[in-house]
Amino acid sequence: MDWGMKNRLSQLMPGGKCFFMPIDHGYFQGPTRKLERPGETIKPLLPYADAIFVTRGVLRSAIDPITSKPIVLRVSGCTSMVGKDLANEELTTSIAEIIRLNASAVGLSIFVGSEYEKETLKNLATLVNMCEDYGIPVMAVTAVGRELDQREARYLKLCCRIAAELGARVVKTYWCEEHFEQVVNGCPVPVIMAGGPKCETELEVLEFVHDGIQKGAVGINLGRNVWQSAHPVSMAKALRAIVHDNVSVKQAHEILKQTKEDNPKAKA
Repeated sequence: MDWGMKNRLSQLMPGGKCFFMPIDHGYFQGPTRKLERPGETIKPLLPYADAIFVTRGVLRSAIDPITSKPIVLRVSGCTSMVGKDLANEELTTSIAEIIRLNASAVGLSIFVGSEYEKETLKNLATLVNMCEDYGIPVMAVTAVGRELDQREARYLKLCCRIAAELGARVVKTYWCEEHFEQVVNGCPVPVIMAGGPKCETELEVLEFVHDGIQKGAVGINLGRNVWQSAHPVSMAKALRAIVHDNVSVKQAHEILKQTKEDNPKAKA
């Protein structure tokens, strides 16, 4: 691995683990609840995150370049929730722009099994070809569009392996309740868990993250389950402890409760 690539990955994943904070939801959802002002939303959460997953527009308009964490730049898009098909994405950002913004990595979505499977996989291959020349890692996001019922191991391990085969250095995918270890073991590059729809309870979030880490995921890319929480700082602190300190669900829950008590005003 080239020095630049290794250096960028080590910044993103200190000690081989990571907690990415995604705020890219607006690129297809528009203003998302609690993310109307993304810079204000994530400011108190930055001490607990290793990197921010963000589009170039929000990066320039809302993120302080002096105090920012490393950036994973969202570089696919061109679809929306009101459009015909979320999977019909294209690359949105040039390699010159990626370098200009000093991105530590880039991320794009692939839609395996969709009508636009070939196009999104070609986007991934094209992006890898662009970025490898400059030592910039590519994170493939195994998106499922509106078909959330596809989040099961057989499908996810297919997506992850294809992404790795095409050159992704990291793969972001969904946790699944059964056989998640098969998803991780079948992927030759690090796997990061996505959050998906907001969970019903705080404990549910801690439980699935802990399970995924124990089964081999190197980290998380959680947004809504953090910044839409009633206590986002407490949730971020507890999740970081699971990822980086390997604490149990019980210990993480205690951290969450204690942080709430210590900072009762730190609510969303």
